[in-house]
Amino acid sequence: MRVPGLMISATGKKCAAYGLSMFAALLAGSTGASAAAGLDSHGLDGKGLSVLWALPFAGLLLSIALGPTLFHHFWERHYGKIAAFWAVLTLAPLAFARGWAVAGEATLHTLLLEYVSFIILLFALYTIAGGIFLSGRIRGTPLTNTGFLALGATLASLIGTTGASMILIRPLIRANAGRAGIVHIVVFFILLVSNIGGALTPLGDPPLFLGFMRGVDFFWTTKALFKETLLLSVILLGVFYFWDRALFRGEKRSSLDAGGQEADEDITIYGGQNIILLIAVIGVILGAAAWKPGVSIPFPGGVIELQNLLRDLALLGLALISLAITSKGTREGNEFGWGPILEVAKLFAAIFICMIPVLAMLKAGLAGPFAPMVEMVTLNDGGPNNSAYFWLTGLLSAFLDNAPTYLVFFELAGGDPALLMSTLSQTLKAISLGAVFMGALTYIGNAPNLMVAVIARDMGVKMPGFFGYMLWSFGILGPLLVLVWLIAL
Repeated sequence: MRVPGLMISATGKKCAAYGLSMFAALLAGSTGASAAAGLDSHGLDGKGLSVLWALPFAGLLLSIALGPTLFHHFWERHYGKIAAFWAVLTLAPLAFARGWAVAGEATLHTLLLEYVSFIILLFALYTIAGGIFLSGRIRGTPLTNTGFLALGATLASLIGTTGASMILIRPLIRANAGRAGIVHIVVFFILLVSNIGGALTPLGDPPLFLGFMRGVDFFWTTKALFKETLLLSVILLGVFYFWDRALFRGEKRSSLDAGGQEADEDITIYGGQNIILLIAVIGVILGAAAWKPGVSIPFPGGVIELQNLLRDLALLGLALISLAITSKGTREGNEFGWGPILEVAKLFAAIFICMIPVLAMLKAGLAGPFAPMVEMVTLNDGGPNNSAYFWLTGLLSAFLDNAPTYLVFFELAGGDPALLMSTLSQTLKAISLGAVFMGALTYIGNAPNLMVAVIARDMGVKMPGFFGYMLWSFGILGPLLVLVWLIAL
């Protein structure tokens, strides 16, 4: 397709190719290992990479952060193309520097073994939860809003942070229609329902599910993280209640009445059959984790285990069943649309691709360019520095997505689930707390964060931009993370 103003001559193409090859050579660094490097058991070998390989990922993050603010309308129309640009800027130099086979295998490994399962699970939960409609007017008082958040935080560990978020965010926003400002409600919702509430089971949050798949006992997280999760949840609910009460008292009565705040109405649940489908999702995930037939399907870059393939197909099937048996009116009443999941799918596809060299460099450990960071998690006597594990896992989870970041530090800590649940239990606890709690610090730390923000924006809430949200999250959660660190580690 010809795009006006973007016709490139043959000479221009040669110049672009030459420039790209020069960029790749610069990224390869001065180690001389670019030609000989290949794939290790986890993908691209990061030992010979330069930190400059992180530039496309940084560019993607800046685009996500600044695009909606600096060029809002252009971003809304072309965010997929912008994300694709940064993905290509990662893969093309990788192909020049390491060869097309290595680049292709690393990409297939990431997409087929990580991204596809990630987005299928989100799609299933988004579709099924989006078919559950709570009708009736709920008066969004501070006590009611606090109850919503407490319910969502509880459900998050049972049906996942995505499922709980998708079921409750729309009713909560509708309950507060007419109020002058409800950004704080959505922010606390992201903190509690989309993140912290999911810390008690592997079903709750993707990083914990990955740990479960690696051999961590199902109820280990419940026992190990319960006190910190309860402490953080109670404090946040208390802070929210008094914050919301102060703002609620300052609302003009006319604006509250215009939003239907004068009385509650009976609540009716439509699409209740989707609750059964959500339970089926949980069953499919647990069944796939327990069933080990030992059958795998090889592909360039890795192998797909049969149970994981069947799990993903079953999740897709459940989503399609939900679409078939849920009435159009129920989804319309729930203001269901594909925009939020499409935006998450496109942006996270680019994020996963741009993270390929970044994660490879982290996995290279002391032999990689991030060696100083890796050294921070090891004490002088060779033991683990649990405080460093907590903060590094957490802060990187906020910007690299908490699921793959959890896996990196899980492997750095030895990767032996039996040892990590016993002798090194504090280390696994630090990694788990950091990944789950600090995934709430940015819109991309955990996928439901962005989905909730997009839904809220579509429903008329003036959500803050990327950096604006970070001011909220760091301001509210930052002191509490220090408290958790002092108490737990």
